[in-house]
Amino acid sequence: MGIDTSAYMTSIALVDKGEQVVRDVRIPVPVAEGEIGLRQSEAVFSHLRNLSAMKSSGTGTEETGRIKAVASAVKPRPVSGSYMPVFKVSETLGVFLEQTTGLFHYPLSHQEGHLMAGLWSAGIRGGSYLAAHLSGGTTDFIEVDEKRPGHLLITELSSSSDLHAGQFIDRIGRALGLGFPAGPELEKLAAGGQTGHLTLTAAHAEGTISFSGPLSQAERMLKGGAAKADLARAVEACIADSVCAAAEYHFGKKRYRGFLVVGGVAANDFIKKRICGRLGGLAVEFAHPAYAGDNAVGLAVSAARRFAEEGINVAGGEEV
Repeated sequence: MGIDTSAYMTSIALVDKGEQVVRDVRIPVPVAEGEIGLRQSEAVFSHLRNLSAMKSSGTGTEETGRIKAVASAVKPRPVSGSYMPVFKVSETLGVFLEQTTGLFHYPLSHQEGHLMAGLWSAGIRGGSYLAAHLSGGTTDFIEVDEKRPGHLLITELSSSSDLHAGQFIDRIGRALGLGFPAGPELEKLAAGGQTGHLTLTAAHAEGTISFSGPLSQAERMLKGGAAKADLARAVEACIADSVCAAAEYHFGKKRYRGFLVVGGVAANDFIKKRICGRLGGLAVEFAHPAYAGDNAVGLAVSAARRFAEEGINVAGGEEV
C-alpha cells in the first residue's frame, strides 16, 4: 500500500506481490478559482476530508485485511531538513496502520515515490540513471540507482535557482486565463500554436535552471499582444530546452545508463517529444503519463519490493 498527501493531491494505491495495480485512488485538493496555491493548513484539512471520502465511498482501504506493508510519503525529498505539513497526514496514517494492524511501515519521501513510479512504469530495474523531477514544487536533477529492491540510492545534483517548471506553467497560465493547475490546459492551448513563432530565452548554468527570466519575458510578450497559443508553445519549448541543457551538462560529467523524466510536467507530450529529439543519442525514458503526476503507486511498489526482499512468508491470501 502507498499513501501520499502532497500539496494538491490525496493518493492511496495498492499493488499485489506481482506489482500489478489493484487500486489507484486520487482526489485533488481543491484550489479556489483564480488562485495558484493554498495554505498548508487548508491542504491538511482537505486531505483529511478526502481520506474520509475514500473510505465512505468504498474506494479506499477495504482490502486492509490482506495488506502486508505500507509506504507513506513523510516529507518532500529524502534529504535532511525537508519538511511540509501536508505530509504529516500520510505519515500519521502510515504509523497508525503499523501500530494498530502490525503492518510493516516504510517511511519514504514524495520524491522517492515519483522516481519509483517512473522506474516501474518505464520497466527499469537496476543501473545508475540521471533523473529529472519536474513539477510545481520541484525541478531537480538526481542520480538514482535501485541498489536493493525498493531502496533507491539518490544523489541530488542540481535544481532550479528560482521557479520550478510547474510554477512557470502555472504563473503564465494564470496570465493566460487558464485554470489551476494550468498544465493540461496550457498543453491544449499550445496545440494550436506554431512552434518557433515565439522564442523564450532558456537560462541555464552548470546544471542549474532559472525560469524567472523566461517568465518575465513571456509576460512582456503577452502584454505586447502575442498570440496566446504561440506563447504557450514557447513556454513548453523553453522548459524542454532548459531540461536538455541541464541533462547534457550532467552527462558531460558522468556516464549514466539513461535519462529518466518524472513529475507532472513529464506528462506533456510536446515537451517529451522535444526532449527526445534533442537528446537523440541518449536512452531517454519517461514516467507513464498515468503515473507522471502525483500518485501513491510508486510508494506501493517500493513497499512491495521491500517486503518481498525481507523474505517474510505470510500464510493465506494474495498479498497487497
